[in-house]
Amino acid sequence: MKPYRIPQLAKPYIDYDMIQRHTELPPFSDGRSHLLYIFLSHGSPSVLQNGELFTLVTGLVQLGLDTHESIDRTQDEPGGDPMRSLQLKVLAGDYFSGWFYHLLAKQEQIEMVGILSAAIADLNVMKANLYGKIKGRLLSAEQYLRHTVQLNMRLFLSFTPVIEESLTGLWEKLLAEFSQYETALLELRRGDDPVNAFEGYCYWKVLETAAEEERRLLLEQKLDLKDWKKLKMKYKCDSLLTDKLHGSLQSIQGLLQGVKDENLFSELSAALDRLFLHMKITGQAAVEG
Repeated sequence: MKPYRIPQLAKPYIDYDMIQRHTELPPFSDGRSHLLYIFLSHGSPSVLQNGELFTLVTGLVQLGLDTHESIDRTQDEPGGDPMRSLQLKVLAGDYFSGWFYHLLAKQEQIEMVGILSAAIADLNVMKANLYGKIKGRLLSAEQYLRHTVQLNMRLFLSFTPVIEESLTGLWEKLLAEFSQYETALLELRRGDDPVNAFEGYCYWKVLETAAEEERRLLLEQKLDLKDWKKLKMKYKCDSLLTDKLHGSLQSIQGLLQGVKDENLFSELSAALDRLFLHMKITGQAAVEG
């Protein structure tokens, strides 16, 4: 098995000076991509041969979808051009998504184009259903998080039929935990300011437990950064998300205890170590911020 290098392979498609200067992209789905690459590497020879390609294009599609998702939460940056940032997010999302067609077609992987296209269509239906619940204020914080985790799993789950049958149960359980981990970490970052936090986990948690006046200010989006941080601390939003990060890591550790294949165990342990490192660096920084 080749070393995991998907973020490095994705870099040429992602790093453009204009995008970097004028807008901010969501993080690459490193944990889920690492997990997918590992399980594809333990499949049939044809799947193994295309493991890097399949993982790369899935990561690029996910980044494209996440970039489009971030448009509604774009926050004006001091001295920046909000219209240019918005336009670049639209174009960047389309650009990342478009690469999956090109790269797969170039390798004549037409069947995989169909599989991922169907997954994208399904994901968009799931998003529409979630937006309907959001618009109707029909969500609790935990329901919102569950729906978001399911959305973040969808593209990766489309590979289940090509994964070694004896490993599909482990794959699906680990994918759920990796997805919850990455979703909780994103929500932790998202909650840093009231603009980005709108209709995220912390927003729903405060909305369902806050006093009437606090709810009014939250719904009318009239909270400044200082007041928002006070509310988050009062209702322990960051602590709840951090607990979910630790819970996912513990669940992954528990699942790995049942892995008998030494090579698979070693590879999955490396992926877990990578997640843990991200939590120490990024997650803790978000909590302290």
